Amino acid sequence: MFIPFALPELGEEEIEEVAEALRSGWVTTGPKTKQFETSFSEYIGDGVQTIAVNSATAGLHLALEAIGIGEGDEVITTTHTFTATAEVVRYLGADVKLVDIDPVTMNIDPEAIRKVITPKTKAIMPVHYAGLSCDMDTIFDIADEFGLKIVEDAAHALPTTYKEKLIGSLRSDVTVFSFYANKTMTTGEGGMIVTKSQLLADRMRVMRLHGINRDAFDRFRSEKPAWYYEVVAPGFKYNLTDIASAMGIHQLKRLPKFLKRRQYLAKRYFDALTDLPLILPAKAPEGDIHSWHLYVLRLKENAPMGRDELIQFLADRKIGTSVHYVPLHRHPYWRDRYNLTAEMFPQSDKAYQAMLSIPLYTAMSDEQQDRVISALREALL
Repeated sequence: MFIPFALPELGEEEIEEVAEALRSGWVTTGPKTKQFETSFSEYIGDGVQTIAVNSATAGLHLALEAIGIGEGDEVITTTHTFTATAEVVRYLGADVKLVDIDPVTMNIDPEAIRKVITPKTKAIMPVHYAGLSCDMDTIFDIADEFGLKIVEDAAHALPTTYKEKLIGSLRSDVTVFSFYANKTMTTGEGGMIVTKSQLLADRMRVMRLHGINRDAFDRFRSEKPAWYYEVVAPGFKYNLTDIASAMGIHQLKRLPKFLKRRQYLAKRYFDALTDLPLILPAKAPEGDIHSWHLYVLRLKENAPMGRDELIQFLADRKIGTSVHYVPLHRHPYWRDRYNLTAEMFPQSDKAYQAMLSIPLYTAMSDEQQDRVISALREALL
């Protein structure tokens, strides 16, 4: 049987909660979404505000708009990310400054950030790659020195910690999580914005739904006439449905169990693959949590086959893999717009040419993982 690269784990609790939402007649943003937002706020702690959205991409866009990014501004992020991280900057007419990664953690290199700051720079968007936190203290120091905002792309980082604090509870302006189908918990499509700023939260809530200054749920369920509203800004259509939120309510409850399983599977990979010609992923510092959204291997130069050959070898044995990521500087749009070359990002480019992500998901059985391990050992010994 085929072993997919990723697979969500959904149980009867999620199915029943979705069915309840359908039976209620309220299927768009409503009581389930409010419940999900409240539960997520309580999970992160520190009195954070939460705004559920239909994707992490939408959340990043709302975050940048709320902090004031616009025409002529620059936002710094890593080249080693999915295009969504950068494309939201262009939505607002601003420009992206891409920088290289740390060769060990594969997270954004703080010193590379410092080198590209200009008077136009307004924000930094660190990406917690694969579920390992960035060096946030150094990034905060740089932001403080130059008066920059910070929006964390935490699509991989639930429930990652930095210095024993959950990502989402740090002092960044905004943090955005993803609940896409392959993430550490899922609502199918969806995301959550987290901020400690009431001002930013208010702005993002208005912009989430067409710039309307009243909650549609409040208007449509009110027993008194409540039809009047005002459009106060040219907003977006980024709200999360109650059908999706119904899944999220129970996925969040199961997150500790999901984390434990991911940690277990990651440890089994470490134990079984250490003698192969591979660079294994960086672990979280002592006392911190790596979410293990991804388990990314890099082939050493003495490996008996290259990355593409290994991917095909595994595919022939019905094992799915992926590559995270084709760096942005290699994509035609980003390359041509900013005249980027591989030589400008040596660490990211070197990692890309050697990397593949192997299956790691909570519904994966030990027997399935053993098949992946056996295939890798067959290929690389």
